[in-house]
Amino acid sequence: MNKIFKIFFITIVISLFKVSFSLANDTKIKIGLLVPLSGENKNLGQSIIKSTRMALNDIGTNKIEIYPKDTGLNPNQNLQAAKELKSICVKIFIGPVFFKNLIYLDEIEDVIFLSLTNKITDLPKNVISGGVNSLSQINAIKKFLELNEIKKTIFLTPNLNYKNEIETAIKQSKIKISKKYTYDIEPTKLTKQIEKITNYKIRKQNLADEILRIEKSDLDDADKERRVKKLKKRYTIGKVKFDSIIISDFDESLKSVVTSLLYTDVSPKKKYFITLNQWFDESLMNEKTIQPIYYPSINKKNLDDFNNKFLKKFKAEPNHLTLLSYDLLGLIYYLSLKSDLSKPNDLFKNKNSFIGKIGIFDIQNNKINHKLNFYKIENGVIKEIF
Repeated sequence: MNKIFKIFFITIVISLFKVSFSLANDTKIKIGLLVPLSGENKNLGQSIIKSTRMALNDIGTNKIEIYPKDTGLNPNQNLQAAKELKSICVKIFIGPVFFKNLIYLDEIEDVIFLSLTNKITDLPKNVISGGVNSLSQINAIKKFLELNEIKKTIFLTPNLNYKNEIETAIKQSKIKISKKYTYDIEPTKLTKQIEKITNYKIRKQNLADEILRIEKSDLDDADKERRVKKLKKRYTIGKVKFDSIIISDFDESLKSVVTSLLYTDVSPKKKYFITLNQWFDESLMNEKTIQPIYYPSINKKNLDDFNNKFLKKFKAEPNHLTLLSYDLLGLIYYLSLKSDLSKPNDLFKNKNSFIGKIGIFDIQNNKINHKLNFYKIENGVIKEIF
């Protein structure tokens, strides 16, 4: 039995432990909250504070004390905030939010940071990455490809700073990729690169050659005219060497890539267009020409329920990172019922799985891995695949 993973339900913790459990002693659980409370991201920081307070209210305990500290976007400010909180015996932190603020944290011993970053490389030894990372997303894509027996997949990644993260995730997931490409986000360069990837010029020339062949053939004029007219409704002749395309991009840049694919006569109606977690970007719903499009994400129903509850309570829209902080506080509280919080570095080493608002997740090698759902947008409607 010790080889069988036990699944502990954080959602049950939050709804039921309030009446079923009390801590073994009256010691307060002090949790540091390292968030931006000044500058351009101050609203995000305030949203995370509200989320953790909402989690506390749902748990119904007075054993937890939250200590927010402003980190801004300054690693030195973040380090000083963490040191100040450690001086009052805070050993567990939610945050920092941004990867940039992690760089000096390994200078602080005997504490653990549950960061909201989704980076999986170059993490300090005392930081657990809690964001929805690229490995979790690619694992979900891998499952989709296997379920649909899709054999030929190409992977497109922009030449940006998260390229190495994607490469690491591809390697760790062992997803089967026919070929990987890196592209430039500058539109003119991008289109030329997509033309090359899809053999567009050759396929376009194939069409021109076929039209010329028909026109020079011995067919009667009426048959020639009919065939040429039919061919001129097409853009290319010839197949591309893939069945699905994974595009690791977001927002307008994602749409630019898809537009370039459409220009080269590669359609989502004939090939699977797959992308990374879009957090249910509503703008994709209106882009009918790029549908169907597939992507992994967190549990949509749970996200909608959380957003509605947050909106009702605080009269403000939450940032998607607020749901992460809600789950992390529930996770800490659950572990406090079963573990010694005085040894934070050992607290997250047991290979258990958990269920939070965001879905099922586990903790391994200093990162939280989420078992994501998979969705399709088609005809302006989101459909859950698994």
